[in-house]
Amino acid sequence: MGVYAVAICLFFSLSVVLCLRIPNLSSDIEKDTILLSVCHPRNQPNPRTLRSDQLTVLINGYSESRIPLLQSIAASYSASPVVSSVLVLWGNPSTSPLTLSQLAHNLSVSSWGNAAISLVPQSSSSLNARFLPRSSIGTRAVLVCDDDVEVDLKTVEFTFRMWKGNPDRLIGIFVRSHDIDMTRKEWIYTVHPNKYSIVLTKFMMMKREYLFKYSCGGGSPMREMRKMVDEMRNCEDILMNFVVAEETNTGPLMVGAERARDWGDPRNEDSDGDGLRLVRDVGLSSRKAEHRKRRGKCITEFHRVFGRMPLRFSYGKLVSSVGEQGLCKKGSNLVLCDH
Repeated sequence: MGVYAVAICLFFSLSVVLCLRIPNLSSDIEKDTILLSVCHPRNQPNPRTLRSDQLTVLINGYSESRIPLLQSIAASYSASPVVSSVLVLWGNPSTSPLTLSQLAHNLSVSSWGNAAISLVPQSSSSLNARFLPRSSIGTRAVLVCDDDVEVDLKTVEFTFRMWKGNPDRLIGIFVRSHDIDMTRKEWIYTVHPNKYSIVLTKFMMMKREYLFKYSCGGGSPMREMRKMVDEMRNCEDILMNFVVAEETNTGPLMVGAERARDWGDPRNEDSDGDGLRLVRDVGLSSRKAEHRKRRGKCITEFHRVFGRMPLRFSYGKLVSSVGEQGLCKKGSNLVLCDH
């Protein structure tokens, strides 16, 4: 017999509601209840009222040790004129109410522009929650990103311009590929030097409609695949790529970034003594070999449920400017001719 989820909600003066889930109760029932509420038509905005001149930033947060970096990244996004609001989706239910209250306050006063920054505590650590079509998202475009990746605002604004010309595509900076291991006859997750089929949620721009398709559409097959994401604690980005490719029959688009600092990349070195090891080691995706193996398994399972392979390859990347490529001798050096 199922057990209904129970939560204790604490109300703070900052208009933030912190819900603490009582342990050992059915998380599946809780997730289903959340989906029923979020996906109900009355909780979805009228598409005609959605703003098309700005976007909503959704930052996934989990590690308390990364809070200072998270605050800095959220503040940076808030300074962009194309950002309507920044929602920090906190996915660590074990974080204390005091820490959440302090974080909510610090975020609310840290905006560098007109975009408000809000903390949204999650009742579970499910990675699927980052794709919920929340009623607070009032824009057509959504930027989904991680709490350990800093991207310059020129790149954010360029990506938004490119998205407006390609609103049905996933667009991002960090890309990967699927491939087939002919020996083992199974799908693998990999990197190709000249093509890609997957955009990562380190920095992923899409239309709001895809949040609804991921969370609310697809019937029992999508429920099965979302459950796989929860069981694997991984692969929500791969599943979103499947959903969009199935819808469009096209691959994603990659943009060239002027500056994208990935603090969580395991290839970082600690020679600068800036505490990078701590940021890197708490990342959920730092163990490279096992990480790739698990994601290859996800691709295989999603392919099984879909009944076909919808992922499509794309080639090249969109860049914001094209400079001089020729080299000229100036003094004793060969440099770009326009320098």
